[in-house]
Amino acid sequence: MSNKVYHLSSCDTCRKIIKSLPENHNLVLHDIKQNPISVEELEQMHQLSGSYELLFSKKAQLYKSMGLKDQNLTEADFKKYILEHYTFLSRPVFIIDGKIYIGNSKQNIENVILALQK
Repeated sequence: MSNKVYHLSSCDTCRKIIKSLPENHNLVLHDIKQNPISVEELEQMHQLSGSYELLFSKKAQLYKSMGLKDQNLTEADFKKYILEHYTFLSRPVFIIDGKIYIGNSKQNIENVILALQK
């Protein structure tokens, strides 16, 4: 299994994070807008994270505009919305050596850089 980052190439934050990675990072870049994630890929992320909710971005504009923040969403709902629209995946998602790193928090990115330096 190759190390991978699921990102959005049009997202400034994702671009900045990818640029900050060690030069020889050997990550496969997967642009989720150009190449939507498959059910299998989402299942793998779910296995590693243990939750669709952890993978779901509550910062997405669609989350508010669709009124989802006022609903009691289930794991099945989170999965369905992530598969329906790329904006619902919390980005970036790194899979490195069988571990998953979700989102753009400073701590998460530091952990990604450490994992890539091993």
